[in-house]
Amino acid sequence: MADLEERTLGPSGAVTVYFGNRSGGYPEGNSVVVRGADTALVVDPSLGLLPGLRPPPEADFVVNTHCHEDHIAGNHLYAELPWYLHEADAPGVLGLDHMMAIFGLPAELDARYRPVILEKFHYRPRPDPIAYRDGHVFDLGGGVRVHVIHAPGHTRGHCLLWIEPDDILHTGDIDLSSFGPYYGDAWSDLIETERSLGRVRRLDPKVWVTFHHVGVLEDRETFDARLDRFEAKIGEREQRLLEFLSGTPRSLDEIVAHRFIFRPQDDVLYADGVERRSMGLHLERLLAAGRVAEVEPGRFLYRPTVSERVGDPGSRPPSRRNA
Repeated sequence: MADLEERTLGPSGAVTVYFGNRSGGYPEGNSVVVRGADTALVVDPSLGLLPGLRPPPEADFVVNTHCHEDHIAGNHLYAELPWYLHEADAPGVLGLDHMMAIFGLPAELDARYRPVILEKFHYRPRPDPIAYRDGHVFDLGGGVRVHVIHAPGHTRGHCLLWIEPDDILHTGDIDLSSFGPYYGDAWSDLIETERSLGRVRRLDPKVWVTFHHVGVLEDRETFDARLDRFEAKIGEREQRLLEFLSGTPRSLDEIVAHRFIFRPQDDVLYADGVERRSMGLHLERLLAAGRVAEVEPGRFLYRPTVSERVGDPGSRPPSRRNA
């Protein structure tokens, strides 16, 4: 940890960001410590905080924005301290079976990923997590307060943290990366993800902190541009799916194999599971909207809307390049 980059934010100096390698690129992340006059908390201890030449930063308790492996990977460094998670995600730390239920992987993938969670991400069960809810306030003393804003979709309990007095917003895994939003687990939801993106857009902090990649942003224009690009990935994935379903009926297995979330060359252990869940959510939405039809059991075809058939300039009929 000797070379761990850190930065103190805001006039009060209450917030310090500890950056993981590659600006917190997965599997690492950017951990945050908030210090008040009375107590201090650490947000999402990451792999970057694992002991090196000095101990991890001191804190009185741990707050996790949600229960994913990379966000709790350093929790074990604070084994004697209280761990706080949103009530919807708190079961994930009760035991490995509970943690794996968040992902909802097929049995074969589940068996292969369990050792990764235990060994690479140092998963340790905790029988007594403390559950918080939307609107909870951690009062650290001296005017330093951390407000919980529930922003589900990524997981059921994913949260933002608004830090006073410097109006700093920790966005968790609304990380503004070029990858785009992740909603590929059993505990993920596409519609809730979109609602949460709208919620973060309506907030007006002075500084944004992301767990991955971007790290710290300090101007609204840059934040809006990055959020626009991040959110646009949802529409791009759905548009590509419509293109793929144009002309030839396709099965969900074919959709998974085509890769809409990951690139075909990406060697990701759980890629097929994420593709199945994510694009299954898109498929469900398109079926409900009547834009896709199940033309034979388990095979789906794009059905253009009236406006697309007549060439409404406001519509975006799919090309046939991937048909």
